[in-house]
Amino acid sequence: MKEIFTVTGMTCSACENAVFKSVSKLSGVKNVSVSLLSNSMTVEFENTSEEEIIKAVRNAGYNAFLKGKKEKTPSHNIDDETKKVKTRLIWSIVFTIPLFYISMGHMMGLPLPSFLSGYENSLSFVFTQFLLTIPVVILNFKFYKVGFKTLFHGKPNMDSLIAIGSSSSLIYGIFAIYKIGKGLALSDHNLVHSYSMDLYFESAAMILTLITL
Repeated sequence: MKEIFTVTGMTCSACENAVFKSVSKLSGVKNVSVSLLSNSMTVEFENTSEEEIIKAVRNAGYNAFLKGKKEKTPSHNIDDETKKVKTRLIWSIVFTIPLFYISMGHMMGLPLPSFLSGYENSLSFVFTQFLLTIPVVILNFKFYKVGFKTLFHGKPNMDSLIAIGSSSSLIYGIFAIYKIGKGLALSDHNLVHSYSMDLYFESAAMILTLITL
């Protein structure tokens, strides 16, 4: 038996390879061909089921459904998925633009609101960036979900790189917030200035927004 499946969630050749290996391991599968460009997979199989093949794809961190049966699985419709990505992109941009302005604007001589500028407002300056980053992370959480899942399965892909890079920036930023708080408590101007100028919240958000674009 030969069936063609639509596969969603693939973003690079490593994804294509991960899907191929996951399905190839199934007993009864004779031949597998995965195409990243067409988001499709052709499988020749016997003594296994379509459900098992779809499950193998999902275990690899992606999704699949039989081509031509989209009307029976509306939540997996390509058009619906495209609309979700567009909505995600628009809201990511909405939060990323002010974040980029706050974090980088002063370096270009652009004015900051008074409550975000100056030594005494260092914590507000940093925490506002953190608050603007969180929605972007939540909106694009699929990168973390797929990225870390494929990483832990020993099949890292582009999503794994995105997840590691953006989460590292985010975690370091949270660490900086505590260091700035400590600096303010000790009136240590050098500590506060050092960590206020050494943040990467905008990098975490920008990575997610650009890849979504």
